[in-house]
Amino acid sequence: MLKHSFSAGLVEAGCDEAGRGCLAGAVFAAAVILPPGFSHPLLNDSKQMTERNRELLRGIIEREAVAWKVVAVPPGRIDEINILNASFEGMTLAVEGLAVRPEFLAIDGNRFRSRLNIPYECIVKGDGKYADIAAASVLAKTHRDEYMVRIAGEYPQYGWERNKGYPTREHRLAVREHGLTPYHRLTFNHEIDQLSLF
Repeated sequence: MLKHSFSAGLVEAGCDEAGRGCLAGAVFAAAVILPPGFSHPLLNDSKQMTERNRELLRGIIEREAVAWKVVAVPPGRIDEINILNASFEGMTLAVEGLAVRPEFLAIDGNRFRSRLNIPYECIVKGDGKYADIAAASVLAKTHRDEYMVRIAGEYPQYGWERNKGYPTREHRLAVREHGLTPYHRLTFNHEIDQLSLF
């Protein structure tokens, strides 16, 4: 069972992103403030949930959260400032877009930089530990998947409705055959013999 939040007695926003390791598409970041006592038995790190359960939780989170915001940072911006900084920028913009200003941020991962004057804690695998970070992971993932399915209609040969822009063999072979699209991140390695990005 996930803990509700990292900090006790503060208005806390959980923050996470989706799509950092993709070859194409925006990176999506989300910030969520959950009401006191919020819990759901299906809520977990979004990568550990089925698509059906993620969609179910998305609706619940968006209805019941005190505040939530999802932001997309486009491929051109990722190429300009790099994917790590784009993730930080997305989470910063998501927090700034919340209808309620949080007093504390719980960040999934081991690093964060921001212009926000709000205290924060970075928590490795926080989306599997705290409900507000897990909720942010669900919103970031579901909004990004929806976006990738939509743009897959413009470029069906890349299989984005299946691979969501990740560096699968199918995706890399399509890049080799058809070249890059305006949605591809030009600073990422798209070669078929490059098995991973890192």
